Amino acid sequence: MESALIAVDIQNDFCPGGVLAVPDGDVIIPKVNALLAEYPFSILTQDWHPPMHCSFASSKSLPPFSLDTSATPPSVLWPDHCVAGTKGADFHPALQTWRARFVLRKGTRKTLDSYSAFFENDGVTPTGLAGLLASLGVRRVLVCGLATDYCVKATALDARRVGLDVVVVEDAVRGIDANSGDVARAKEEMRAQGCTFAQTSELLAKI
Repeated sequence: MESALIAVDIQNDFCPGGVLAVPDGDVIIPKVNALLAEYPFSILTQDWHPPMHCSFASSKSLPPFSLDTSATPPSVLWPDHCVAGTKGADFHPALQTWRARFVLRKGTRKTLDSYSAFFENDGVTPTGLAGLLASLGVRRVLVCGLATDYCVKATALDARRVGLDVVVVEDAVRGIDANSGDVARAKEEMRAQGCTFAQTSELLAKI
């Protein structure tokens, strides 16, 4: 088995109507479903936070989108989102979750966040995904999902870090772009680290 599909955080709280919605986040779902239908080895990642998680502004008594200067490096504090067991943490109902082989829950530790599917935000604590993929002979991952400038970027960069070839499915990701240019900079950073970009139709045509 050489290729695996990683669909990042396609959850209610990150889609329109959610507390931390990515603009047009649900638009990618038909393309992700098409990829899930054709790639037999696939992983869905799922933010799965305990109450009072360290990434929540409420846990620091600060307003959402404040900067947590106690963290190294300083990190954005978000509205409470994807709390384990809540509707917001559920996958979007249109996502064909039954096609996926594995679900990887991340950000489950109260004091440690995780953007990447491979490592927690401390950069050293593994999620176990790299070992799973290695044990199955996977050498290339296709990354899609939400959001381009956060968890998609972190997942793609860490996949390169562990030696995988990475294809970012450009029409099956969406970004936040809170600061104008964030998405473009994220794509440049991924390209600089050896990630390639492709359209869903290109990938499906090669199967």
